[in-house]
Amino acid sequence: MTIRTTPANPLDNPPVPVQAKIAAAWTSFMFLYVYVDVFNFYKPGVVDGILDGRIWQFDISSTLLTVFLASVSIPALMVVLSMALPARVNRATNLVVASLLIPYSVFNAAGATWEWAVFYGLSIGIEVVLLIFILRSAWTWPRAHAVPTGAAATELRQDARR
Repeated sequence: MTIRTTPANPLDNPPVPVQAKIAAAWTSFMFLYVYVDVFNFYKPGVVDGILDGRIWQFDISSTLLTVFLASVSIPALMVVLSMALPARVNRATNLVVASLLIPYSVFNAAGATWEWAVFYGLSIGIEVVLLIFILRSAWTWPRAHAVPTGAAATELRQDARR
Protein backbone atom coordinates (compact mmCIF):
# COMPACT_ATOMS: atom_id res chain seq x y z
CA MET A 1 0.00 0.00 0.00
CA THR A 2 1.37 3.41 -0.98
CA ILE A 3 0.60 6.47 1.09
CA ARG A 4 0.80 9.79 -0.70
CA THR A 5 2.56 12.32 1.49
CA THR A 6 2.30 15.31 -0.83
CA PRO A 7 -0.93 16.40 -2.47
CA ALA A 8 -1.15 16.19 -6.24
CA ASN A 9 -0.64 19.50 -7.96
CA PRO A 10 -3.88 20.21 -9.83
CA LEU A 11 -2.01 22.58 -12.16
CA ASP A 12 0.71 20.33 -13.50
CA ASN A 13 2.91 22.00 -16.08
CA PRO A 14 4.21 19.30 -18.42
CA PRO A 15 7.07 20.25 -20.74
CA VAL A 16 6.00 21.60 -24.12
CA PRO A 17 8.04 20.52 -27.15
CA VAL A 18 10.11 23.26 -28.78
CA GLN A 19 8.29 22.68 -32.07
CA ALA A 20 4.93 23.41 -30.43
CA LYS A 21 6.23 26.60 -28.78
CA ILE A 22 7.62 27.87 -32.06
CA ALA A 23 4.48 26.92 -34.01
CA ALA A 24 2.36 28.76 -31.43
CA ALA A 25 4.56 31.85 -31.77
CA TRP A 26 4.27 31.74 -35.56
CA THR A 27 0.49 31.41 -35.21
CA SER A 28 0.37 34.47 -32.95
CA PHE A 29 2.62 36.36 -35.36
CA MET A 30 0.40 35.42 -38.30
CA PHE A 31 -2.81 36.56 -36.59
CA LEU A 32 -1.24 39.83 -35.49
CA TYR A 33 0.19 40.42 -38.96
CA VAL A 34 -3.21 39.91 -40.61
CA TYR A 35 -5.15 41.92 -38.02
CA VAL A 36 -2.79 44.90 -38.38
CA ASP A 37 -3.53 44.86 -42.11
CA VAL A 38 -7.28 44.62 -41.46
CA PHE A 39 -7.21 47.45 -38.90
CA ASN A 40 -5.25 49.53 -41.41
CA PHE A 41 -8.41 49.66 -43.55
CA TYR A 42 -9.93 51.94 -40.90
CA LYS A 43 -7.32 54.64 -41.53
CA PRO A 44 -8.86 57.55 -43.39
CA GLY A 45 -8.30 57.35 -47.14
CA VAL A 46 -7.09 53.74 -47.25
CA VAL A 47 -10.31 52.22 -48.60
CA ASP A 48 -10.76 55.14 -51.01
CA GLY A 49 -7.24 54.51 -52.32
CA ILE A 50 -7.97 50.82 -52.75
CA LEU A 51 -11.19 51.61 -54.61
CA ASP A 52 -9.14 53.94 -56.84
CA GLY A 53 -6.77 51.06 -57.55
CA ARG A 54 -3.83 52.14 -55.37
CA ILE A 55 -2.23 50.86 -52.17
CA TRP A 56 0.31 53.29 -50.70
CA GLN A 57 2.08 54.49 -53.84
CA PHE A 58 1.58 51.28 -55.82
CA ASP A 59 -1.00 50.45 -58.45
CA ILE A 60 -2.99 47.37 -57.49
CA SER A 61 -1.93 44.57 -59.81
CA SER A 62 -1.72 40.81 -59.81
CA THR A 63 2.01 41.13 -59.09
CA LEU A 64 1.43 43.34 -56.04
CA LEU A 65 -1.27 41.06 -54.65
CA THR A 66 0.95 38.01 -55.27
CA VAL A 67 3.75 39.69 -53.27
CA PHE A 68 1.27 40.41 -50.47
CA LEU A 69 0.03 36.81 -50.55
CA ALA A 70 3.59 35.49 -50.41
CA SER A 71 4.29 37.83 -47.51
CA VAL A 72 1.41 36.58 -45.37
CA SER A 73 2.03 32.97 -46.43
CA ILE A 74 5.44 32.88 -44.78
CA PRO A 75 4.21 32.76 -41.15
CA ALA A 76 1.37 30.42 -42.15
CA LEU A 77 3.85 27.99 -43.69
CA MET A 78 6.17 28.34 -40.70
CA VAL A 79 3.41 27.05 -38.40
CA VAL A 80 3.32 23.79 -40.34
CA LEU A 81 7.04 23.60 -41.01
CA SER A 82 7.81 24.14 -37.31
CA MET A 83 5.83 21.02 -36.48
CA ALA A 84 6.83 18.89 -39.48
CA LEU A 85 10.51 19.47 -40.23
CA PRO A 86 13.26 17.40 -38.59
CA ALA A 87 14.93 19.20 -35.68
CA ARG A 88 18.16 20.28 -37.41
CA VAL A 89 16.39 21.67 -40.50
CA ASN A 90 13.61 23.10 -38.33
CA ARG A 91 16.07 25.01 -36.17
CA ALA A 92 17.95 26.45 -39.16
CA THR A 93 14.75 27.38 -41.00
CA ASN A 94 13.33 29.20 -37.99
CA LEU A 95 16.59 31.07 -37.38
CA VAL A 96 16.80 32.24 -40.99
CA VAL A 97 13.14 33.14 -41.54
CA ALA A 98 12.66 34.92 -38.20
CA SER A 99 15.90 36.85 -38.75
CA LEU A 100 14.73 38.02 -42.17
CA LEU A 101 11.26 38.99 -40.95
CA ILE A 102 12.52 41.36 -38.23
CA PRO A 103 13.72 44.05 -40.68
CA TYR A 104 10.71 43.33 -42.91
CA SER A 105 8.37 43.98 -39.97
CA VAL A 106 10.17 47.18 -39.01
CA PHE A 107 9.96 48.35 -42.65
CA ASN A 108 6.16 48.35 -42.32
CA ALA A 109 6.46 51.61 -40.38
CA ALA A 110 8.00 53.35 -43.41
CA GLY A 111 5.97 56.37 -44.38
CA ALA A 112 3.86 56.33 -41.22
CA THR A 113 3.00 59.67 -39.67
CA TRP A 114 3.48 60.53 -36.00
CA GLU A 115 -0.29 60.30 -35.59
CA TRP A 116 -0.03 56.54 -36.22
CA ALA A 117 3.25 55.97 -34.35
CA VAL A 118 1.61 54.22 -31.39
CA PHE A 119 -0.41 51.91 -33.66
CA TYR A 120 2.64 50.88 -35.69
CA GLY A 121 4.98 50.92 -32.71
CA LEU A 122 2.74 48.54 -30.73
CA SER A 123 2.04 46.18 -33.62
CA ILE A 124 5.63 46.07 -34.87
CA GLY A 125 6.92 45.83 -31.30
CA ILE A 126 4.79 42.75 -30.58
CA GLU A 127 5.75 41.20 -33.94
CA VAL A 128 9.44 41.70 -33.16
CA VAL A 129 9.02 40.27 -29.64
CA LEU A 130 7.39 37.16 -31.12
CA LEU A 131 10.18 36.83 -33.68
CA ILE A 132 12.81 37.19 -30.94
CA PHE A 133 11.01 34.46 -28.98
CA ILE A 134 11.19 32.24 -32.07
CA LEU A 135 14.88 33.03 -32.53
CA ARG A 136 15.65 32.32 -28.88
CA SER A 137 13.66 29.07 -28.89
CA ALA A 138 15.36 27.87 -32.06
CA TRP A 139 18.81 28.99 -30.89
CA THR A 140 18.48 27.21 -27.53
CA TRP A 141 16.90 24.07 -29.03
CA PRO A 142 17.86 21.20 -26.70
CA ARG A 143 20.55 18.92 -28.00
CA ALA A 144 20.15 15.14 -27.97
CA HIS A 145 22.92 13.30 -26.19
CA ALA A 146 24.71 10.58 -28.13
CA VAL A 147 23.78 7.07 -27.11
CA PRO A 148 26.74 4.70 -27.29
CA THR A 149 26.33 1.52 -29.30
CA GLY A 150 28.31 -1.62 -29.78
CA ALA A 151 31.22 -2.46 -27.46
CA ALA A 152 31.05 0.92 -25.68
CA ALA A 153 27.41 0.34 -24.75
CA THR A 154 28.17 -3.16 -23.46
CA GLU A 155 30.97 -1.79 -21.26
CA LEU A 156 28.70 0.92 -19.86
CA ARG A 157 26.00 -1.60 -19.01
CA GLN A 158 28.52 -3.85 -17.27
CA ASP A 159 29.96 -0.90 -15.33
CA ALA A 160 26.46 0.14 -14.26
CA ARG A 161 25.74 -3.35 -12.86
CA ARG A 162 28.80 -3.25 -10.61
